[in-house]
Amino acid sequence: MNPADPHASAPSRSPAAGLRVDAQRLWQRLMALAEIGATPRGGVCRLALTELDRQGRERFVGWARELGCTLRRDAIGNLFARRAGLDDTLPAVATGSHLDTQPTGGRFDGNYGVLAGLEVLHTLHDADIRTRAPIEVCVWTNEEGSRFVPVMMGSGVYAGAFPLAHALDARDGAGISVREALEATAQAGPAPASVADGAPRFGAYFEAHIEQGPVLEDEGVTIGVVSGALGQRWYDVTVQGMEAHAGPTPMALRRDALLPATRLIQRVHEIAMAEQPDGRGTVGHVDVFPNSRNVIPGRVRFSVDFRHLDAAGLQRMDAALREAVAVAQATTPGVSIEVRQVVEFPPQPFDPALRALVEQGAQRLGLSHRALPSGAGHDAVYVARTAPAAMIFVPCKDGISHNEIEDARPEHLAAGADVLLHAMLARAGG
Repeated sequence: MNPADPHASAPSRSPAAGLRVDAQRLWQRLMALAEIGATPRGGVCRLALTELDRQGRERFVGWARELGCTLRRDAIGNLFARRAGLDDTLPAVATGSHLDTQPTGGRFDGNYGVLAGLEVLHTLHDADIRTRAPIEVCVWTNEEGSRFVPVMMGSGVYAGAFPLAHALDARDGAGISVREALEATAQAGPAPASVADGAPRFGAYFEAHIEQGPVLEDEGVTIGVVSGALGQRWYDVTVQGMEAHAGPTPMALRRDALLPATRLIQRVHEIAMAEQPDGRGTVGHVDVFPNSRNVIPGRVRFSVDFRHLDAAGLQRMDAALREAVAVAQATTPGVSIEVRQVVEFPPQPFDPALRALVEQGAQRLGLSHRALPSGAGHDAVYVARTAPAAMIFVPCKDGISHNEIEDARPEHLAAGADVLLHAMLARAGG
């Protein structure tokens, strides 16, 4: 709790200390939403700004209107359901996530964060509790980036990470622009889309999410108090040699591009292991040319994905990669190596006061909890550039996400929503 925050209230004196969400209602809504775009393997395909995405959003709108919420849409299609506060001039305490999915997505990624927020509104409605500050639930546009790039588009525009015009001009594989898709699905609204253009800042932002990793389940912990999001640097590496016949070309005279490439790929793993517990290193794509059994590889292209919670750690990983490339270049005659950085997201720590409210909520409810970073990007990462933000993780089965078999236990989902409820009440003045 932040003692200086006039909206915060001591957990032990909260008049709503025994309040809980309706776990069955939360689960039923998750399953009802999962029917829109359901896949044969039990997952969901509901790509951003498609007709199915529109149907999912309108289902949410219907539920929010039943609770007396007012709705706001902005120019990039972000959707906000607002429950008025006793002092509606205060900045809203917000929560939310996204409803778009991967092509072979699951039932909980994003959807849980939106419906956990809706369940907070419904619980307050049923208990006739009016918070001092207003509460909003956000549905951010195109978080997944499956159809349109950049990812986390709606929250990125909101935070000013890229201009609205850049997002509207983005096109999918069929050549359809975001602008055209917004018009076709009637999802754009008149409200300004970015803080710079007048979109309201939040007093605080919480986001509940399945972990999308195995740590909580592996340790038997129910609540993850997310310390921040890992910074990311992505690279494209090209190793250029010369293809030649595998039989007549002596070993000493080869310009084999694959040999230094494999050493560098191994080095990526070693660099990440030296930065534990918060370093990550992945080579997820390798392209060998000409990829023929009896031809010496003349060119190898591969990706490198580095992540770290600390900016200095990310810089150390970058330096180590470039040093490894220099060594490989110097020790492999006739081969050239190019490294091109293509993506950079700085690490994003979450607000200590909001993290404390999440931890206190878990303690009040008797739920096991631990701090951990988020290795994936979320809308909260961009929103944190504009307002205090925090995230709540709950376990998912085997740590699997972005997959049709993604699963989570109803009691864990309810527990995360309960923590969200009490954290938001403490911040909004319940």
